[in-house]
Amino acid sequence: MNRTDFVKLSGLAFGLILLSFVILGFSRIVLPYRTARLLSAPTTALAAVLVAYLFVRAVLAWLSVWRIERT
Repeated sequence: MNRTDFVKLSGLAFGLILLSFVILGFSRIVLPYRTARLLSAPTTALAAVLVAYLFVRAVLAWLSVWRIERT
């Protein structure tokens, strides 16, 4: 993985977090809160998994175990 891919995945994670808030907000207009949470949960879970992966990858790169290349 190079730095460009790492930054793209970071942007994707941020976008997924924003999308989950948008889904939750707009679905609360017409649906009960519990149902709105259920609709936004998959997006939130995917974002959490992606953030966890990026965190582990960054720590491993900092420890020089698994490098993030410059190209």
